[in-house]
Amino acid sequence: PRLLLALDSRCQFTESFTNTHTMAPPTKAKKANVFVVDCSKPVEDKIMDISSFETFLAERIKVGGKAGALGDVVSVAADKTKVTVTSDAPMSKRYLKYLTKKFLKKHNVRDWLRVIASNKDRSVYELRYFNIADQEDEEA
Repeated sequence: PRLLLALDSRCQFTESFTNTHTMAPPTKAKKANVFVVDCSKPVEDKIMDISSFETFLAERIKVGGKAGALGDVVSVAADKTKVTVTSDAPMSKRYLKYLTKKFLKKHNVRDWLRVIASNKDRSVYELRYFNIADQEDEEA
């Protein structure tokens, strides 16, 4: 608590106490979480369809415990080789990796592709091929 002395209209000092702990902290503007899944390699090889991946994410992302009810909180957008998920609500990047792996398993390409965080930007996941040629060289 802090003691404040002030002059009132009759030029007399008045005392008042203020409690600095009860004051609300300034509210920060919420920053939207933006996650990107870069599917350039499988899309170029025509292994994967980017529009089906976009609809899969839109149907499966849970908001408030309900799948597919994205509302204004989460948006899923796709361009030629990338899918962008923007979320105003708290959402983990790991959840996006989980859903991507689930999509790959559903389309039977999980054995050839893996989901890796990008070296350049940590909010980006990349789909890469397993290095099968390196493993064959080690076995020989």
